[in-house]
Amino acid sequence: MATELADGIHWFELTGVNAYLVEDDVLTLVDAGTPFDAPAIEAGIKDAGHTVGDVERVLLTHYDFDHAGALAHLTDLDATVRAGAIDAGLLTGERKPPLGNHKGLLQRATGPFVRSPVFPVEPIADGERVGSFTAHHTPGHTPGHTAFVSEERSAGFLGDLVFEGSGALTSSPWLVSYDTAQVETSVRSLAERTPPFDVLGMGHGVPFVRGGDERLADLAAN
Repeated sequence: MATELADGIHWFELTGVNAYLVEDDVLTLVDAGTPFDAPAIEAGIKDAGHTVGDVERVLLTHYDFDHAGALAHLTDLDATVRAGAIDAGLLTGERKPPLGNHKGLLQRATGPFVRSPVFPVEPIADGERVGSFTAHHTPGHTPGHTAFVSEERSAGFLGDLVFEGSGALTSSPWLVSYDTAQVETSVRSLAERTPPFDVLGMGHGVPFVRGGDERLADLAAN
């Protein structure tokens, strides 16, 4: 099922994780849930008035089992995936998560369930524009974690940089992050760099439909 957060911005509530569909310059999927979420994503795209084959771009906030898992399972998907360089390498198999980090070990354990997609996976640089979105490198949860913010769409997709619970934002916790000090630095940096935006979509929790930049700024201040 698709929930419209704003004109042309749809939220898919999946198995404990979120994905989003944006009618940008091309139809864009933001994140892709677990390997078991492909049917729900396909149904959500149909509910939003499109087909999987209409999707031309995937913006991947980071490589994790619950954000990249369904990519290889979406029938008829033939899109270009854009992700931070390190996480793009993890998705393609060119890199391996480090054994010396607890989150890296978790990624190693779940890695066999995440198949590399057959379509292109291209790294995206900090500050690069793609459609109406600007990519912001926000490491900490993962080394290549990237947030995507569009002033034109008045929306920001922050992946697992932040979590929502009971209407409040928190930063990514130690248990699921490579480096929480780096997470906090990324939160403050992103709050300083982004233009005003309303819709704030995170990987886990209920998205905000107004005042997204203000909520991010409040978290950064605290």
